[in-house]
Amino acid sequence: MIQEMNFAGDGENLIRYIDGFPKTTVLVFGDIIMDEYIWGDVSRISPEAPVPVVDVRQETKMLGGAANVVNNIAALGGRAVLCGVVGNDGTGEEIIRKIQELDLPAGGIIRVSGRPTTIKTRIVAQSQQVVRFDRESRKPVAEEHVRKLFSLIEGEKDRIHAVVVSDYDKGVVSPEIMQGLKTICRGSGVILGVDPKPNHFDHYRGIDVITPNHHEAGAFSRTLITDRRSLVQAGTKMLEELQCRSVLITQGKEGMTLFEQNGEITHIPTVARKVFDVTGAGDTVIGAFCLGLGAGMDLKSAATIANFAAGIVVGEVGTSTVKAEELKKVIRERLGMKADRP
Repeated sequence: MIQEMNFAGDGENLIRYIDGFPKTTVLVFGDIIMDEYIWGDVSRISPEAPVPVVDVRQETKMLGGAANVVNNIAALGGRAVLCGVVGNDGTGEEIIRKIQELDLPAGGIIRVSGRPTTIKTRIVAQSQQVVRFDRESRKPVAEEHVRKLFSLIEGEKDRIHAVVVSDYDKGVVSPEIMQGLKTICRGSGVILGVDPKPNHFDHYRGIDVITPNHHEAGAFSRTLITDRRSLVQAGTKMLEELQCRSVLITQGKEGMTLFEQNGEITHIPTVARKVFDVTGAGDTVIGAFCLGLGAGMDLKSAATIANFAAGIVVGEVGTSTVKAEELKKVIRERLGMKADRP
């Protein structure tokens, strides 16, 4: 039976934990991406083909994938360490520079010759995505680079409270890497969480937390999630077969549902006032969820924080993050709390 999350009375507790985020360190391992946006307007159809002509107004580049998870954790006040690979190219240099501008370490980013940095380019007109094109390599990372990544992780393990695996299926996450991360985290008290890809579910057995969306959860359980019955079936199957501590299924405008090993199932309704773009929302969820757990929050409280944070970012067009003060403000507003004193 699914129970509904009751936010009443939890606000001050949530805010106390948010205030403690600067003492929490999360290592983020996975596929590093540059999100590129070309913004414009459409007023005509091309005479060459039945496609819109976009008059370009602006171009922006933002951290994506594992780098966006790091960006979200940093915005919430946590300390984040990024580990992964980029190409030995201009985009790789730009990502390293952006990480350094966040006052975060970039030593865990390995530059690999002959491998392009992944770029996702989205053309957006009138707040709607027109098309996306990707430039990338999905080849597995060479063994020498895997060894170097593990050496970097080993050097950080005594200073971290959680590890997030951001899997975008670009060749970085493998069974060997997941086994190595599980070995590092086992018995240490370090939380191991994964933002998954459906064709890698076998890699994730025995981790602490996993945050699939409802499509990914349905793919794993071979169930089309259309109602609460099918949702419970999918979440329970994933929890049992992957032997995770918890499964947090995100459901877009329907909110999130948390499945715990003790059998409790909790639905957390969305707090989003508007939904313009879900790009990067999964990065926000896994980052905020694991940051909260690393800071000592229980599963329900950490999921609630993730839900509030995701509700903010989906109201923006393009990849975005949530600052700690903005998150606290929204929590106070939605829970009817008094405004913070200046």
